[in-house]
Amino acid sequence: MKRTDSGIRRNPVPSLLRSLMNDHLDPGYEGAAEDREQGHSRQTRVGQQVWVAIGALLVGLVLSVAYRQATERLPGTEQVRSELLSKVQDAEDRAGALAATRDTLSTQTDDARATALAGDARGAALLDELRGLEGDAGVEAVHGPGLTVTLTDPAAKPNLSDSSQRSVGGKAVVLDRDLQSVVNSLWASGAEAIAVGDVRIGPSVTIRQAGGAMLVDNQPVFSPYVVSAIGPQGPMQTGFVVSDAYLRMSSVAQLYGIGFAVAEADDLHLPAAPAREVRAAREVGTR
Repeated sequence: MKRTDSGIRRNPVPSLLRSLMNDHLDPGYEGAAEDREQGHSRQTRVGQQVWVAIGALLVGLVLSVAYRQATERLPGTEQVRSELLSKVQDAEDRAGALAATRDTLSTQTDDARATALAGDARGAALLDELRGLEGDAGVEAVHGPGLTVTLTDPAAKPNLSDSSQRSVGGKAVVLDRDLQSVVNSLWASGAEAIAVGDVRIGPSVTIRQAGGAMLVDNQPVFSPYVVSAIGPQGPMQTGFVVSDAYLRMSSVAQLYGIGFAVAEADDLHLPAAPAREVRAAREVGTR
């Protein structure tokens, strides 16, 4: 059987191969030649540098205007800051003056009460009972031998926003529950009066942490936190050393590098706790 040409299948020539054989010049060269003929020349390197310089000049102008505005506002900002600091200082001075006046009036009231009640046996007995109640409430300054427990933050303490975390950003800190456990253990060990820093611990006094600041009775207390307890040194130290708070803080000191020290003191001076306004009360054991 003889094969004819019409039965042979030929491969078509690809369009890309055909264009390479027929069109020897890249279309881009032809377009560039047409642009030159029509007067549309490409930007030279000098022209590009000019545009870059103009852009840099505009950016510099914007930055200089922003800097000038910022410097013009700076004195006003500093003035506002100074005014706020001055108002805060004035408020603190007024609060200190009022506290001093309150203490003076309280002393005068106590003296007048003692003079009025000390004249007979019934008044003297009532006066002794009031003094005992005032001692339990911590509303009078006391001094005597006792113990001091010092808790110290490590260096570079972070600003905490969550007091439930022992470590923030790799930095360990003393927490409010640490101070609470130490204070409660000292009470259980026989302490008669306790103060954290310069704040006396009395009824309704709280120890809490807010935004990294330690607040005792809503007053800021800073590291090192010194817990002073007046009482019998021997029994109180023995009871505290075997307490859960001592074991807790010893472990925390070893794990996180927090300072923890217990020392005896021959004469501690604790301030009086602020008197609380009693709005409602009932005798214990009555309904």
